[in-house]
Amino acid sequence: MRLISHHDLNGYGNIGEGVHLHQTRDGRRVLYLAHESAPKDITSVDVTDIGNPKVLAQTELAYGHLRSNSLSIVDDTMLVAYQSLEPGQPGTGMGVYNISNPEEPQQVGFMDLGGEYSRGCHCLWWAEGNYAHLSTGAADFQPRNQKDDQFYMIVDVSDPTSPKETGRWWFPGTREGDAEPMPARHPQFDAGHRLHNGNVYPERPDRAYCAYMDSGVMILDIEDKSNPKMISHINYAPPFPGFTHTVLPLFNRDLMLVTQEAVRVGGEDYPKLMWMMDIRDETNPVIISTLPMPDTDDFFNRPGRFGAHNVYENQPGPTCFFSDTLIFATLFNAGVRVYDTSDPFRPEEVAYFVPEIPEGAASNGINDVYVDENGIMYVVDRLKGGLYILELNV
Repeated sequence: MRLISHHDLNGYGNIGEGVHLHQTRDGRRVLYLAHESAPKDITSVDVTDIGNPKVLAQTELAYGHLRSNSLSIVDDTMLVAYQSLEPGQPGTGMGVYNISNPEEPQQVGFMDLGGEYSRGCHCLWWAEGNYAHLSTGAADFQPRNQKDDQFYMIVDVSDPTSPKETGRWWFPGTREGDAEPMPARHPQFDAGHRLHNGNVYPERPDRAYCAYMDSGVMILDIEDKSNPKMISHINYAPPFPGFTHTVLPLFNRDLMLVTQEAVRVGGEDYPKLMWMMDIRDETNPVIISTLPMPDTDDFFNRPGRFGAHNVYENQPGPTCFFSDTLIFATLFNAGVRVYDTSDPFRPEEVAYFVPEIPEGAASNGINDVYVDENGIMYVVDRLKGGLYILELNV
């Protein structure tokens, strides 16, 4: 890869998993970034000249206990997820913004998702149309175990000023009052039985692809959005560690890529992997390979987390890249890596970039990657490194 430019975001280089490129009506290209922790909320960066990115605005979180980890954009509207450190803290939910002026995003709506047991919204997905897909808690959802506090919620955003819940689904046994028994806890790495990502694509608007942490992967039928139903479920934890993070369906090939998240330093919770699954029969997903990992002895001995985390999710939209063979993945201290999955049984790494540890930071924390329609990568660090803009030379 070739590094085109870097920006430390004015010293606030702690970016979560909300990265999206928006083209304004006057032709500017503006990258929106959600911060992993306070004090900043959203940073907008003009990347019209990718060699010279410029910060346009940085907004402040209402409370120090909030994080704006995730965002999605359609046209001139942006949704932002707000999660608190502890249950019951104020300010949690989903914010709705008009971003027609990137220098001054205007909040036009808010959905309160707080409550005694809720930490609010962790991730959201909104690709098109009237419905957003959230990983969230709610005032009326009491988990049997606090680690199981976030579930799948479908929200009608057709009126941005007044978003409303349409339907929900949670893993049976995780809510107080469920008839089913609580799912077993992971014996070594109990991350919780809660939703991390729920993605829905225009190719299959009646399906949700859900990464449900220690419960693995679910494919849900959401044709009736008031009543989602599980089609299939596959889990590898245990014997492997859990924390299933992202599900990326590759529709043209009847495949599905699934990532976990490494959450402990020095590889303590390794292996956290990227799994390739065959979904020709969506009622029976089958694991067929894992993407190769870099030298574990090397990265175990570097500071920070090592292992799988996030991938570019083939987001629909005019500023988005699409490939059903190239996978762009972030691996914390092992940087960003690109894999060719033309042979799904033998995926190959074809490129990587590991930046220097930022001055004053304990380690690298390469967290997320967005790829634009020209193949330019926008890579972010969750700790301090900010934004790296890269070009793939293969």
